[in-house]
Amino acid sequence: MGVKRKQHSAEFKARVAMAALSGEKTLAELSSEFGVHPTMISTWKQELAKRASELFARGNKAPAGGDTQKVIDDLHRKIGQLQVERDFLAGQPAISRLLRGGR
Repeated sequence: MGVKRKQHSAEFKARVAMAALSGEKTLAELSSEFGVHPTMISTWKQELAKRASELFARGNKAPAGGDTQKVIDDLHRKIGQLQVERDFLAGQPAISRLLRGGR
């Protein structure tokens, strides 16, 4: 049976990344203190530095919200396209029989 991987909370990751950014301790020291591999600490530190500007973005809208709306719009567009195709094919006598289960 495989080893179950630890899943750390966002708060824990942020605390470890902030400690790494402060530079008071080395990655090895932080690794032994928090029980996390130094590579993970480095990854969390880079992620924090890269996404820190999102915290101060203007407006109440989350950055991922725009992406979500774009996906929803694309799905609605695809549904409309499929409905038009289905309606067109249902109007064809041979295909209409196939769609109803006949041959």
